[in-house]
Amino acid sequence: MVEIKESQHDDQPYYRLSPDIVIDATESIGMVSDYRILALNSFENRVYQVGLEQGEPIIVKFYRPKRWTDAQIIEEHAFSQELADADLQVIAPLAPGGKTLHEYQGYRFTAYPRRGGHPISIDNMDVLFRLGQYLGRMHAMGAVRPFTHRNTLDVAGQMKTDMEFLQTKFIPAELQEAYGSLARDVLATIERRLAELPETSFLRLHGDCHAGNILWRDDKPWFLDFDDSINGPAMQDIWMLLSGNRHEQEQQLAEISDGYNEFNDFNAAELGWVEILRTWRIVHQAAWVGRRWSDPAFPRAFTWFDGPRYWPDHILQLREQLAALNEAPLSLMP
Repeated sequence: MVEIKESQHDDQPYYRLSPDIVIDATESIGMVSDYRILALNSFENRVYQVGLEQGEPIIVKFYRPKRWTDAQIIEEHAFSQELADADLQVIAPLAPGGKTLHEYQGYRFTAYPRRGGHPISIDNMDVLFRLGQYLGRMHAMGAVRPFTHRNTLDVAGQMKTDMEFLQTKFIPAELQEAYGSLARDVLATIERRLAELPETSFLRLHGDCHAGNILWRDDKPWFLDFDDSINGPAMQDIWMLLSGNRHEQEQQLAEISDGYNEFNDFNAAELGWVEILRTWRIVHQAAWVGRRWSDPAFPRAFTWFDGPRYWPDHILQLREQLAALNEAPLSLMP
């Protein structure tokens, strides 16, 4: 593996990733490009559709340097392939030369087959039932053994780190006192709620299972982008499919759990995780954008992040979440 020497460019790790490097990297694994490249919507990594002289175009993903170790990436690939081998609709990486992780000019990359499809309709109860079926199967396989190299979810620890980062780097001076007090209350409540939860078995998860990472094709859901795979509670792959008011979310849960129970046991005791995980994501997403702010792609894409309304709105959203954390968890409808 060639080590990338970024020096002053550590915060702009893709500054050398030109179209020529994308093409040459693709051809270095035996796939001859027809020089058609289309940049796809991705921020953490860089992802391109690359046309080939023979066959369908492929998707080539260049990993953000220094984020994951080789072992973590390969373990993610192995999990995707394990699911695909069990006939789950998962887009697993290609393995030219028997390898899924490759390196060119200091950039690690992976090639995937291109799969078309439509966005899922998460307000469609039949779709939610099908998603529950597939998640039940996925989690049954994920529970066979844990990841040994990927991260294990630590909500309280990560939230504390993220909130300290935001307060140090981004929270305006006039909001420091309000944010600091709120952060302490949120963290204390999260820790209390976690202590009250029944013991939960962690398993291998997709980790970022929102509607944007699922395509609908041939009357089936196809799961994309396992880049955030993690050991965690099953609810981490479920709660992001919920939306609306409490009654609407409980209706959605009923469909998901009915499908899930056909292949696995839906653990209703994990419903106490929903607002904990929702709060964590609000904070973690803000910290993620903040940590990547020196990457030129982020100010262009997230123009609102340093606007005058973002941080007051962020604080208001956390106050609403603090109230939600103190309410009874969602329940399964009979």
